[in-house]
Amino acid sequence: MSTPSIDVPTDVAATASALESTGYLADESLATVVFLAQAMQRPLLLEGEPGTGKTALAEALAQHAGVPLIRLQCYEGIDASQALYDWDFPRQILHLRTLEAAAGDSSFDAEAAEASLFDERFLLDRPILRALRESPAVLLIDEVDRADDEFEAFLLEVLSSWTVSIPEIGTVSAATPPLVVLTSNRTRELHDALKRRCLYHWIDHPGLDREIAIVRSRIPEVSESLARQVTSAVQHMRAESLLKPPGVAETLDWVRALRRLGVEELDIESAAITLGAVVKYREDTDRVKHAIDRMLAS
Repeated sequence: MSTPSIDVPTDVAATASALESTGYLADESLATVVFLAQAMQRPLLLEGEPGTGKTALAEALAQHAGVPLIRLQCYEGIDASQALYDWDFPRQILHLRTLEAAAGDSSFDAEAAEASLFDERFLLDRPILRALRESPAVLLIDEVDRADDEFEAFLLEVLSSWTVSIPEIGTVSAATPPLVVLTSNRTRELHDALKRRCLYHWIDHPGLDREIAIVRSRIPEVSESLARQVTSAVQHMRAESLLKPPGVAETLDWVRALRRLGVEELDIESAAITLGAVVKYREDTDRVKHAIDRMLAS
């Protein structure tokens, strides 16, 4: 019996079309590296500013392929056990008490009871183990730059062999490798060894025309005029040295907020009262308010 796998588009154009069918608009360079990652079964490492669509790409790949998206959110201090597996301690205790009660006054086989605690039914799959067992799947390792060197080494081992060892149970290997997408906001440099294992792409904020196309793809009911006004304003905000420049997600949120309020044309008043959808710091809000008339006029 053949092992199921994710269908790989036939070429770069088919890859771009597949992503577009989910509402994700990829330029040729991104579509190329996505096609190669699938065709070569290599992890894809995406770096770029927050909000440029790195996580959304993994979601689009899983949606189009009709496979699970399994997400591992990295953070400072994460270790292998938190990414791999854990034991269901409360259920183990309940199981042990049940064995003790059932034994009653008869001899209690402590060694057998201890061995039964590490049965498969008490194993809690964390994202990486889930991905190995449930593949075909898309495994999203989000914000890997927040983890430390030791965790990177663990990831490199898993991504090289698609195999993990659980001492109490044995070895678990993926029948077919999951499609792995790693994202990084580049808060620190990743090690060369991990980068060599992956295909790499830097995602920039989209240009004006592409961002308008993204808005109209995700929110088809929005008018061309409002999409252009909002997107143009956001593009100007990114040039204002804000603490957190808005990403595409904020552009979409702003359009949805304006639509909810019945706004068809962006003006100073409607922009000012809805800035909370697009900027997230007080200092950024103040800076944008002082420049909003210029942003809307250009």
